[in-house]
Amino acid sequence: MKILIIGGTRFLGRHLVSSARARGHEVTLFNRGKTNPGLFRNVETISGDREKDLDQLTGQWDAVIDTCGYFPRIVKMSAEALKDRVENYVFISSISVYADFRKTGINESHPVGKIEDETMEEVTGESYGPLKALCEKAAQDIFGVSSLIIRPGLIVGPHDPTDRFTYWPVRIARGGDVLVPESPNALTQIIDVRDLSDFIIRLIEQNISGVFNATGESLSLGTLFETCKQVSKSDADFKWASVEFLDQNHVAPWSDMPAWIPDTDEDKGFARVDISKAMHAGLSISPLEETVKATLAWALERPLDHEWKAGLGEAREKELLEMLKNVQ
Repeated sequence: MKILIIGGTRFLGRHLVSSARARGHEVTLFNRGKTNPGLFRNVETISGDREKDLDQLTGQWDAVIDTCGYFPRIVKMSAEALKDRVENYVFISSISVYADFRKTGINESHPVGKIEDETMEEVTGESYGPLKALCEKAAQDIFGVSSLIIRPGLIVGPHDPTDRFTYWPVRIARGGDVLVPESPNALTQIIDVRDLSDFIIRLIEQNISGVFNATGESLSLGTLFETCKQVSKSDADFKWASVEFLDQNHVAPWSDMPAWIPDTDEDKGFARVDISKAMHAGLSISPLEETVKATLAWALERPLDHEWKAGLGEAREKELLEMLKNVQ
């Protein structure tokens, strides 16, 4: 098959390229050449901005994968430019499209969020999900049943630029007292980027359309952290901090404490999203040990002065651990 990827050199995009090529497909990239230029020297690359240079897309493809659409106006332009050039439009969305997470087992029919000004083009915590939902609609309006919408949760693994998962394998490998959130029974949901990439390529091969939640199965923090400890053979000693302690000391979920959202009534569905449709369609979940091992191996190749995008710095964590001793 011939697959066009918009983007293709950053995290999910680069793994999609690898998955497609490993399965014998011909890949073309369309991007501005700003992220990891030269990463795929043997892959045809069309240089251009999707806002100004869509006329450069003169080929024919079986599918296009839009990995970096955030604003409906831009997705609509891309879909319109490609409607006679590709058979299937694949849009990478997010479970953040859902209007709320008050219920558990949210499936693909759950209402999506709305935004008052649908023309706004600023990504914030409040606008990200509704804008992604509008992007989905833009693709569906033009490609109809020939559109494939993928809604991942937290994507993890090698080459993740966000550090929202990588922090834990690296921090736990360092050993010692480790500040961890809530309780061992608190849940998270993650998906290995390689599993997600393979799943998307297989759906394209089978000409499957529709909407799919695509994250992993619910996973306890206790299991996640113990697996990180076992893989790295560290002496980590987990110090569980209550939601109240973390809140009182301005330790933010998801950023300071990555991969975690407090298990409250408002967010109880966030780590309990229904992925049964994707599983029935062939989504395969790698063993957690493999994900942790690959993430750690890649992370340890980075420069020692890597600037972390998520997690606690050593000094801040040490300060919090001392404070925690005084309240326990």
